[in-house]
Amino acid sequence: MRSLQPFLYLVIFWTVGAEASDPNLPFMEYLDQNRLVCLKWGFDSLQGDITFKLVVNTTGWVGFGLSPNGGMQGADIVMGGLGPSGSYFQDYHATGNSMPLVDEQQNYTLLSVIESEGQTIMTFKRAIQSCDEQDFHITAQAAKVIYAYGTTDDIKYHASRRGTKEVNLLNYVPKSTIIGPNYFMARVDNISVPQNHTYYHCKVMKLPTLIKKHHIYLVEPEIEHPDIVHHMLLYSCPSFVTEPYDNPCFIGDIGDACFQTVASWAVGGGVFALPENVGLPIGGEESDVFYRLEIHYNNPNGVKGRTDSSGLKLYYTDQLRQYDGATLTTGVLQFTNMEYIIPPKATNFHTYGVCNTSVFSQLLNPLPDLHVFAVMLHTHLAGRKVRVGHYRDGVQIDFLALDENYNFEYQEIITLGSTKTIKSGDEILVECTYSTSTRTKTTRMGLGTTDEMCLAFLLYYPAIKISSCISHPNTLHPSLSTSNQMIQGTTTLSEEEIVEYEHLLKTVPQLQLVSDVESNFSFDTNGIIRDMKTTPTVICQNTNRSSRLCTTWIMSAAGILLFLIAIM
Repeated sequence: MRSLQPFLYLVIFWTVGAEASDPNLPFMEYLDQNRLVCLKWGFDSLQGDITFKLVVNTTGWVGFGLSPNGGMQGADIVMGGLGPSGSYFQDYHATGNSMPLVDEQQNYTLLSVIESEGQTIMTFKRAIQSCDEQDFHITAQAAKVIYAYGTTDDIKYHASRRGTKEVNLLNYVPKSTIIGPNYFMARVDNISVPQNHTYYHCKVMKLPTLIKKHHIYLVEPEIEHPDIVHHMLLYSCPSFVTEPYDNPCFIGDIGDACFQTVASWAVGGGVFALPENVGLPIGGEESDVFYRLEIHYNNPNGVKGRTDSSGLKLYYTDQLRQYDGATLTTGVLQFTNMEYIIPPKATNFHTYGVCNTSVFSQLLNPLPDLHVFAVMLHTHLAGRKVRVGHYRDGVQIDFLALDENYNFEYQEIITLGSTKTIKSGDEILVECTYSTSTRTKTTRMGLGTTDEMCLAFLLYYPAIKISSCISHPNTLHPSLSTSNQMIQGTTTLSEEEIVEYEHLLKTVPQLQLVSDVESNFSFDTNGIIRDMKTTPTVICQNTNRSSRLCTTWIMSAAGILLFLIAIM
């Protein structure tokens, strides 16, 4: 296996421990933007061990964990280091934002820990298929890796020396992008951010003129105020948008029609490099296109007098890649004159957005096979889970994405371990699960942070002219009239009434809207929500402590792919 080193910056800073090539640990990610924490890992088979090497710029204690939601609660953690009396290392689990508890069964094994040139390098392993209830179940889905470290060997509160990054440990797709000198900025310039809880700002602009076609291959966020910038989206505009402006969003400007997603970032995300065979096209025939940068500011404390110049840095090259990439927006979006209401006091309320690709034929025919290589999932504060099902001939064949522990504070573009192929006539179903158990008022689908969304941005190739495929239940349907009146009134629904209301929203006709890059639309009024499979889970059969069998439906399907990755 060759060493896979992701070059993410023009001037590369390699730490001694991270630079050394190790054929047994072919995968590597920096867990922080300052490149002070590096994780390397490798494994031989899904039934064997996975080995980690954590390299941190400190001579104090270091910690590594796998978390269900990016936080401490429920995390599987190891902490160790090299102190005056030698090495120390233990397996822990966290029950909250407090000192983790030592596991009854120590399933991680320390292989080595050294200090070198101001760094602690800790190597350890565990079985991939651990069935200890206090351990995180590693599957072929992305895991939220957490880290923390101290400046001494006294393990205590880490303060700001912590972080989270989502990494697919078993289906890792390495990036070896070398950054060139060419980039352009899509940013706002010193705009005033009002004290509103939610504010959207839109800037319509032209990007630098490129006579011939180029490819964007890497997107890097530049966030001036991380405490208020919630997400950023860069859209390309239809040809009838011909003038720049810099205004609040959604006030009737012509740029509201710009809806083809080019690049995106959300809170918790970082630099995103496209696969080596895919680039986002820019220039050439598209040189006269305008773009709209949309920034959502979340200002819950109502701070006044803030200005901001955040944006996206997009690196581009004239060395064209094999495929043009694009983003398809799917899920639920608010329709004019229709309300989608989530009742209060609901612990697990499900919403659904359907995309039937057969509707594409009204705007595009024939439809090529679309190969999905990455996904970004998006809800607001009430979101707890997001699942994206893939159907063919009315039968679910796969999940395009799963996040059973969705966290509003950690929204990243997740590269899939293998591409998922969408064929003409396939259906995509986005399911979001919400908890409004602490709310006393209804929650609406809308733009505000305390409103809700249910979206899945699918990154795919080859690019087509379709920009979005969204749906909304026909909430004007007669069967919903009584429930709508109850929810909008003062009546608090019982648990049974909430379940019935959810069922009605799922079974009424779904209104499906497909749009293309020129804001042409196709419409279907008879969309249906199909049943979605239960999320595959790890099944453990414990005969005794020394002999355990642990299986998972997802991981079994990934075996061949892992061998392909290993020989790259």
